[in-house]
Amino acid sequence: MRSGTWSSALPGACTLCRRLCHDVFCADCAADLPHLPPQGCPRCALPTLDGGLCGGCIADPPAFDAALAALRYGMAAARLITAAKYAGRWPLWHALATLLAQRLPAAPDVDVIVPVPLHAGRLRERGYNQAGEIANVLARRTRLPVRHDLIGRVRDTGHQSDLSLAERRRNLRGAFAADTAVAGLRIAIVDDVMTSGLTADTVARILKRAGARRVEAWVVARTL
Repeated sequence: MRSGTWSSALPGACTLCRRLCHDVFCADCAADLPHLPPQGCPRCALPTLDGGLCGGCIADPPAFDAALAALRYGMAAARLITAAKYAGRWPLWHALATLLAQRLPAAPDVDVIVPVPLHAGRLRERGYNQAGEIANVLARRTRLPVRHDLIGRVRDTGHQSDLSLAERRRNLRGAFAADTAVAGLRIAIVDDVMTSGLTADTVARILKRAGARRVEAWVVARTL
């Protein structure tokens, strides 16, 4: 890692190994981050041998048209995202979003960036939307606008990590509502993690029903 890429004015500790360093990761941990391979399914970002569509997307494609992810979601990525989300580590969000930005094409086929929204109650509790923090970094890199008003979470779905796939699907019904201003737009929805892909699929479906022309999913980490 280049010195000072994610530097702060004073030395701190590496998020992963806790060694003293000037960045959110030390050089050794940065080199060992679980980057996804460059070849992957263009629809859902799962690794594939030839960079073609995976079997799942051939058989049952998601509502979003393309996906990009920087990291494999495992122990290391989970520790980073948990530290950023619950300790309010803004430099860490910037670092993670920068990893995702490095995966983006020079000219994304997108008009606007839309962070996956939190419910108003959850937003008040946490004080910020992590997807919005990631989106702001990507917007500066791509010079694309960020819109927080094009889709809202109208029902709190709670934590979904302990739910089965069928339970997650039921839990997301009626959770989002889109503004008709999305009509004709090419949208990149942004989130921290994609696990089953159901949240991105649900948001993309709602946006397309409201008239969005194309929807991509950009996430920091992807479960394999």
